[in-house]
Amino acid sequence: MRTLVAALLSVTFLLVAGIAEADAGQALTKVKVGHLVALDMAPLFVAKESGCFAQSGLDVDTVFFANPGDNNAALAGGKIDFSINPFTLPFFAANSGVSIRVISAAGGWGVMEVIASQQLGFRSFGDLKAYIKAGKPKLKIATLQGDTLELILTREFARNGIDSKDVEFVYFNDLLAMVEAFRTGQVDMLSHIKPYTTEMVATKGATVLANNAQAWTLHTPNTVVSVLDETLTHRPQVVHAFLKGLVCGADLINRTPDQAVALLSKGHYFRVSPAVLLSSFKSAPAPISFVPDVNAIQSVVSDLTKLGYIKGNVTAKDIFRLDMIKSIEQ
Repeated sequence: MRTLVAALLSVTFLLVAGIAEADAGQALTKVKVGHLVALDMAPLFVAKESGCFAQSGLDVDTVFFANPGDNNAALAGGKIDFSINPFTLPFFAANSGVSIRVISAAGGWGVMEVIASQQLGFRSFGDLKAYIKAGKPKLKIATLQGDTLELILTREFARNGIDSKDVEFVYFNDLLAMVEAFRTGQVDMLSHIKPYTTEMVATKGATVLANNAQAWTLHTPNTVVSVLDETLTHRPQVVHAFLKGLVCGADLINRTPDQAVALLSKGHYFRVSPAVLLSSFKSAPAPISFVPDVNAIQSVVSDLTKLGYIKGNVTAKDIFRLDMIKSIEQ
């Protein structure tokens, strides 16, 4: 009971703090943040709803993008100040001459999952391999081309000795359309993200075959936070305030997931039930934090290069700037 009271008081304090700043007449700095719909956007949304950003002096406008490429383009064109995108996208931008800098992971580990239809009865990629060996009809797998969602499949295929030619990749450019295709049986497997994979497990009996923490390393992210070098150089206080707000939002999720779900439901950020959202948080392999495994990221990007998706020689060390988030998390 004391823990619940303390949690409620903590959330109330943050809300009051934000209001107090506004009442004091202190102008908040307006920033725009481009985002997708993955569970690792939750710290962003909780920070906005709880008052964490206001407490850091920011008025954050969240801008939804259904397509990661459009999110990238908006940052490059100066239409948004921060972009939260799959970690492969900054490499595409940098190799196109954009002065992009990755300043942290977005928040959340193991949020990418590969799921299979209940009818298949799969429990692992070994079951998929046995299905293919038996000469059964080729299965359709929904994913995003040249994205982390495709790379988790190619990595697990290589690990299990599966030839990608023995399945049919169905490529989408809309994350929510992918879920609907799986829901309606148009595809047999789905490489996607929580909480939507969690919803398919809860409502359609889907089974999880792997997640990105297993495919790569625990702290290999799904998405990262990026800014232009100009922003990091000339507005470091804004970048610091934004990261501080994210950490504040993550702390609320880690300590009081029930309260975080209530805040997220208030804002209608995810098209899933509160129960599914809570299950998504509780099934995470580790608490939310923000310093990614750069070596693992580089290995995935190397896979992308071998597949011919990335043209250029930009490395993670060229664009990652993690000193600020490391100092905040200490």
